[in-house]
Amino acid sequence: MKKYMIILPISATTLFVGLPTGASAQIAIAEVIRTGVKRVIKAVDLRVQRLQNETIWLQNAQKTLENQLSKLKLGEIADWTEKQKELYSKYYQELWEIKSAITYYRRMKELTTKQIELVDEYKWAWNLFKKDKHFTIEELDFMEKVYKGILEESLKNADELLLVVGSFKTQMSDAARLEMINNAADRIDGNVTDLKKFNHENIQLSIQRAQSIDEAVTLKEIYGIEN
Repeated sequence: MKKYMIILPISATTLFVGLPTGASAQIAIAEVIRTGVKRVIKAVDLRVQRLQNETIWLQNAQKTLENQLSKLKLGEIADWTEKQKELYSKYYQELWEIKSAITYYRRMKELTTKQIELVDEYKWAWNLFKKDKHFTIEELDFMEKVYKGILEESLKNADELLLVVGSFKTQMSDAARLEMINNAADRIDGNVTDLKKFNHENIQLSIQRAQSIDEAVTLKEIYGIEN
């Protein structure tokens, strides 16, 4: 977890100017991340809805074109197809791009949902650890630093997903867009895995420090540990 103890230089750090320090700052960071993630999800939902509507329109247009073709004579079909080749090709390209965009947005929504999972996992564990008498002030201070590093990494990922949402207004290639999404996905998975592992280690440490079997059982119930 040492990698999370370094304050990462990210553009979003300006959001934290004036925020309280210590444990309350971690909650503030978590709320900033949650707000940012919700903004991404809302943007994704709106775009998916619009893109789906456009897809339906284009599919209906396709059916209309096909119906018109079926009414033409064979010679007329060949002539019409040649004349409209460029327009028809452009239509299929547009349809493909819309379906591709919907796939991207759905993928990003999955990732932002993971971001929310990370924040919820952090809040749940941190609120319990702060009340756990088995941890020293120094240990809680260390936990706080680790959490801060993970949360700031998560905020970077949210920023990158927002860039992808806005990338459909630019000339970014599908390959570049997909690379951004995959890189963010790998980091998000890593953040969630690291956080859960860190929480699990702290929970096991608390249980090991229990002074009786009954106390250990109680701790397992508090932390939701089975058997």
